[in-house]
Amino acid sequence: MPLSFVDIAPGFNKQITPTAAQGQYVDGDNVRFRYGLPEKIGGWEQLTASTIVGAARAQHQWTDLDGRRYVVIGTHKALILYYSEAFYDITPLDTQQTGATFDTSSGSATVTVNLTSHGLSAGDLFTFDVTSAPTGFAASDFAGTFQVVTSPTINTFTITMGTTSSGTATGSGNANVNPYVRPGALNQTFGFGYGTGLWSGSIAGATASTLNGSLADDAQGNNGSATNITLVDASLFPTSGEILVGGELITYSGKSSNDLTGITRGANGSTRSAHANGSIVQDTTNFIGWGDASSASTVVLPSADWSLDNFGQTLVATILDGKTFTWEPINLNSNAPNTRATVATGNPTKSVMTIVSDQDRHLFHLGTETTVGQPATQDKMFIRFSDQEDISDYAPTSTNTAGTFQLDDGTEIRGAVKGKDYIFILTDTAAYISQFVGPPFTFSIRKVGSNCGLIGKHAVVYADGVVYWMADSGGFFVYDGTVKSLPCTVEDFVFTTNNTGDLGISFDQAKKVYAGYNTLFGEVTWYYPKSGSDKIDRSVTFNYTENVWTTGSLARTTYYDAQLFDHPYATEFDNTGVPSFPSIQGATNVNGATTFYEHEKGTDQVNSSGTTAILANVQSGDFQLNLDGNGEVFTKIRRFIPDFKRITGDAQVTINLKDFPVDTAASSPLGPFTISSSTQKVDTRARGRAASLKIENTGSGQSWRYGTFRADVQPDGRR
Repeated sequence: MPLSFVDIAPGFNKQITPTAAQGQYVDGDNVRFRYGLPEKIGGWEQLTASTIVGAARAQHQWTDLDGRRYVVIGTHKALILYYSEAFYDITPLDTQQTGATFDTSSGSATVTVNLTSHGLSAGDLFTFDVTSAPTGFAASDFAGTFQVVTSPTINTFTITMGTTSSGTATGSGNANVNPYVRPGALNQTFGFGYGTGLWSGSIAGATASTLNGSLADDAQGNNGSATNITLVDASLFPTSGEILVGGELITYSGKSSNDLTGITRGANGSTRSAHANGSIVQDTTNFIGWGDASSASTVVLPSADWSLDNFGQTLVATILDGKTFTWEPINLNSNAPNTRATVATGNPTKSVMTIVSDQDRHLFHLGTETTVGQPATQDKMFIRFSDQEDISDYAPTSTNTAGTFQLDDGTEIRGAVKGKDYIFILTDTAAYISQFVGPPFTFSIRKVGSNCGLIGKHAVVYADGVVYWMADSGGFFVYDGTVKSLPCTVEDFVFTTNNTGDLGISFDQAKKVYAGYNTLFGEVTWYYPKSGSDKIDRSVTFNYTENVWTTGSLARTTYYDAQLFDHPYATEFDNTGVPSFPSIQGATNVNGATTFYEHEKGTDQVNSSGTTAILANVQSGDFQLNLDGNGEVFTKIRRFIPDFKRITGDAQVTINLKDFPVDTAASSPLGPFTISSSTQKVDTRARGRAASLKIENTGSGQSWRYGTFRADVQPDGRR
């Protein structure tokens, strides 16, 4: 019999059934398409043995005036510089707190720090300036970065030392505490603002009692001596829930007689305060009134994030809804950048993000303060830009080019990206273009699209003259002079999250989406958290050169194209990992760890744990190989001819057979077939009405690009 050819179009089509997708690929992982053919993606190697504290949320690369190359990574815990194959901690410090003393215990590494109104929580990072060492330790023991282990009261917190104390004392020593700035939370959460119940916050009808004993202004219960709250009568209160005492909400996890146990003070953003004996206690577990703190909300509180850019050689770093900091390149006489970023003078103190207009040399603050220096005036649709060449001057005058804009379509600015001669700004509903026009107006801003809002701050990129982004409502858009929807053959797969096990996006964590581009292969990839996940663990890629889509399991929290460096740089987050940089005394895995990779190198994953195979596969839709072409007759596949444009090591080919579209595909009895560069043909005894093809690799050092499927087939009856 003559050989039959099966032409399979590039890209994945997940919008239709596998049977309808005859002549198309329907699934795969860690593959891309080049010249119309599927191939395994390139490998990646860890850049340093160290892992960074926290989850990376932004990455930026730039050079100084001497041509030295820098990478900065912003995590939810720190700001880390990569220079000359090493990491440096440049995290800005918050306001210094003075007058800390220490409680030590002989033989114990746990130390209590006494510091009035410290405002620190478990997991916060800080450094010490020790003026006199406490009993049992030397001043040198307090060098480096520490982590708050517990914060039992507003005036005390505990740390874990690198050694045990040689003595016992209360209130000994003296030190200043330098807290790290807080970029924000690890995960996106929901806010607890005004409730939606009865007007004026009435909770009439809710179960009520009174305190049996005073409630101190600390993290504990009655009289500050226990972890429970005693009521006069708790019989009608649920076994776990939430109560309101004054203006403070308190949650509890258990009830024993009239004691509410396992309490958490200052719940849902309320303020912890003292309450007198006999104060009214009301059950708010299932009752929310207008004006009360809500126990559930659709108001999104995003995870920590940074915007990173450079103004000339100066790094500009802005915390989402926070302050802006700058960092200057290293001293010419030093080989180590050992300084921290500092607050940018004269800048707004609360902005969604910042971005530099390179050609005209202005710094834009997006979603910022209407009055500079007053964070309460933040308007998330307000734009403020600096004077030309002066990123500390934002007051518009007749002699400078500083100015402001107010956008009108949307509720908040979500993100922005630099184009060729413009800044592309996206709100939650619309798209705007800002262009430099010179005095007296300096910039023009015009709306170019509606109903196309951005899903997350980093979900937009500019690649090869086109802006690509993931929309807030689902789907993808482009701007190439006109805003238009981007047709997507995997759209339902990415945005469907109805069932357990769906691999579509988690909208509850969607603001973490990070878009990266790879100009070497003409790819834009969106990395996203799948349904039910709170970390990035899936990806969807548009190849604008091939005009095809693929999906995969590659998880990268940031990705930067090969521009200053020879290969793309990307980060991966392990929420159970213990970071090694910076070295943190008292660190636990609550922070997680980020690994820094160089991509498109070799065929495998190489990190401090060793070399691991990258498993890649591609799966076709069902196709008919019989002579009638309609699937009526069974087909016998006697042999097939492997066709690989490139193969390193071995690859596996599996032929899956079906009699009917609803059948679960069963592989050929002789598959998977191991294929090498010398394999000429493979004999089979496969039989069915329809067949599909799977190409994959299972070991390290393997790579491939697949060509055309050719098979020796013959009709084999209708039964």
